[in-house]
Amino acid sequence: MLARNFTRIARLSRGFATHAPSTSASLPATLHLKTGQSFVGRSFGAPTSIWGETVFSTSITSYTESMTDPSYRGQILVFTTPLIGNYGVPHNKTPVDDKDVGVVLESEKIQCSAVVVADVAEKFSHYTAVESLSSWCARNGVPGITGVDTRAITRLLRDQGTTLGRLAIGADASLAPPSAEEYWDPTTENLVSQVSTKTPYELNPTGDVKIAVLDFGAKANILRSLVRRGAAVTVLPWNFDFNKIRDNYDGLFLSNGPGDPNHCMEAAMHLRRTMQEWDKPIFGICMGHQVIGMAAGLEAYRMTFGNRGHNQPVLALASSGSIKAGRVYVTSQNHQYALKLQDPFPAGWEPFFINCNDSSVEGIKSTAESGKKVWGVQFHPESAGGPLDTIEMFTDFLAECRAHKLHINIPRSQPMDAAKVVPNLAHPAPQRVAVAA
Repeated sequence: MLARNFTRIARLSRGFATHAPSTSASLPATLHLKTGQSFVGRSFGAPTSIWGETVFSTSITSYTESMTDPSYRGQILVFTTPLIGNYGVPHNKTPVDDKDVGVVLESEKIQCSAVVVADVAEKFSHYTAVESLSSWCARNGVPGITGVDTRAITRLLRDQGTTLGRLAIGADASLAPPSAEEYWDPTTENLVSQVSTKTPYELNPTGDVKIAVLDFGAKANILRSLVRRGAAVTVLPWNFDFNKIRDNYDGLFLSNGPGDPNHCMEAAMHLRRTMQEWDKPIFGICMGHQVIGMAAGLEAYRMTFGNRGHNQPVLALASSGSIKAGRVYVTSQNHQYALKLQDPFPAGWEPFFINCNDSSVEGIKSTAESGKKVWGVQFHPESAGGPLDTIEMFTDFLAECRAHKLHINIPRSQPMDAAKVVPNLAHPAPQRVAVAA
């Protein structure tokens, strides 16, 4: 009886998985690393050979969010999870209102240069899926390779560090490996200028607190996290001089972004003046955190491995808002550069977080004695994907912006509580923000 009912249900539905027909014939593919290793497999996606920086991510889910993260610009992304593509790709459009910012994923298109997987799914199943990973890559002009030992690739990258690579497709796959001089290093270019908005634009203009966002390659969920908490957001190009319009805003936010932060020294110099002359809250994530650090006088350096994945533990060294000193938070990360830990720290600044694995700086903040309200974190509180341990940092930041707007001082010994300092301005209570895979 159970079997008959089970069979009947299956017949009435569309089935348990959708077959993903290949958009083009699978071609030979070879991944070459500058360190001399080559891995042979089959292609999927676009039949195009590319150069890039080969990195790996330990994230188990959210391959669509990772691939659309602008911080992966110019990189060949190796997924350590064996099966990729099993839940397909969703329709990537939403309304632009007080809840959404126009896209479901983290940007309008795939940002990484190529993807490397052990096994690309030929069938996918998810109620939001509209196409396969292979067809999505083909439509975006992004190549992929499958059937390679991603464990071996990951161990190489883990032991020798991030490595330049070449994904050769079709006839190129049988050619000799490139010489060392032929490899292209994307970090020599200003990748931020490639992904940042070229013109300012607004989101949720009726919000009760006005936040300017310097766009170094902002993930959409950063903007969602601000908009859904009632902020009116103005997104500005990465090198826009905020000092010209700063008095029109209640806070400044600096987003994530790809590549070497030293290409963003122009933004750091603008920010240094802002921090010296402006006393409203400032919050930065990832690249934004590094720009804040450089503006404060810290040095940014290239890490051997970088941190990419959804399971990076960070230790809070100070309390601020929802963050408690001494607690370990699990975070989502994607970066190759970090701020150098130095002693003494620049006057008016202190370490905020440190990585529990490699002891790299994961956050800085202005001291209470400085009279400033500036925070930077290397990780992604907005996740998308990943854990939501630190998502309330967005609530903390906007609470400080609202408090400053109302000339209310939040006691430093207590967590910031938006409900205590924000009047009822007809906005719903802040909701946790996450993007379903």
